Amino acid sequence: MNDHVIHSAQLVTGAELVADGWVAWSGDTITATGVGKEWRVHADNDSAITDAAGSYLTPGFIDIHCHGGNAAAFDDGAVAIRSALSVHRAHGTTRSVISLVSGDHASLMHNLAAIAELTAIDPLVLGSHLEGPFLDAAFKGAHSPDVLRNPTPGEIDELLAAAAGTLQHITMAPELDGALDAIAQLTEAGVAVAVGHTSADYDQTLAAFDAGARLLTHAFNAMNGIHHRAPGPITAAISRESVTLEVINDGVHVHPDVVKMLFASAPGRVALVTDAMAAACASDGHYTLGSLDVTVTNGVARLSDGGSIAGSTLTMDVAVRRAVTEVGLSVPQAVAAATAVPARAIGREGDLGSLAPGFAADAVLLDADFRVQAVWAAGLELPQPGQHDA
Repeated sequence: MNDHVIHSAQLVTGAELVADGWVAWSGDTITATGVGKEWRVHADNDSAITDAAGSYLTPGFIDIHCHGGNAAAFDDGAVAIRSALSVHRAHGTTRSVISLVSGDHASLMHNLAAIAELTAIDPLVLGSHLEGPFLDAAFKGAHSPDVLRNPTPGEIDELLAAAAGTLQHITMAPELDGALDAIAQLTEAGVAVAVGHTSADYDQTLAAFDAGARLLTHAFNAMNGIHHRAPGPITAAISRESVTLEVINDGVHVHPDVVKMLFASAPGRVALVTDAMAAACASDGHYTLGSLDVTVTNGVARLSDGGSIAGSTLTMDVAVRRAVTEVGLSVPQAVAAATAVPARAIGREGDLGSLAPGFAADAVLLDADFRVQAVWAAGLELPQPGQHDA
């Protein structure tokens, strides 16, 4: 029989919203789903049974771009990573890619190795994301210009070695010297390359996609926008069916109507990300992002010097909630953008991002207002949101 059965839920998986649905799992894998009372034959006296009472049950959220939370930054080592992940997990993020800001070579090597060690012991950690250092200084955002540089084959080989197969994706400006060769090198190594923090035009961005890039880092931010005679990187990404476009749906980075336009332009290819920094689920005040000072006021993070937006204080449940209530997406559309789409972007569409049998037993129970009631990851219930409710 099964370890856990959740019944009487509105199941949100794929393009459907299924009333009176149920999910059963054994160990860390979903074994069966259905509707009505059939769940009873999948449970016995040893099974944990949860009555969803009509709440939404979604796959666990997957955040492929996040830098920290709970007053801790992912760049500060394993203890800080665990602390930050604890609050994001309470808000429904069951699988995380650990994002690092641009840094010098030694620090990136050290941090990639630390994440590789954590990935080996924690199945909820999917690996690392290097947001830089191969970025355009003109669109540096909250990255120190002192450490930005052009990619070289030797440095990439060393970064790949430090990550030991756990580097999931890297953000790169394709107009840099050596970038197209680097994209091909990373793609050959199985790393997803994202175009971002870039001054690339439409044609340069298409060249990056031709070389193997398949993501756009936080669409509209740190890049040229859409102009009727200069379509830019966003339009290039929309034009390629193989490309996933990230968006930070916090109401600050991108206007809800522009988010709506993005989803309409690239259906099934927009991934909600938090790009959260240490102030997520923490108080306003002063923080650091990499080597840069950040001031957080009313939940908005900006560089203390210059005022550029410096990541977010977003959690994935809030991103989904806003997608439905402010952007106007259907519940299945919003949930897919936080589950199936990011899973596919990092090549995990075969086991993550769905409530279908054979997939990971990751699930989030949301009330009618899309607030987290319970979270399960790899079959185990995670701590309740409690004081971290947004």
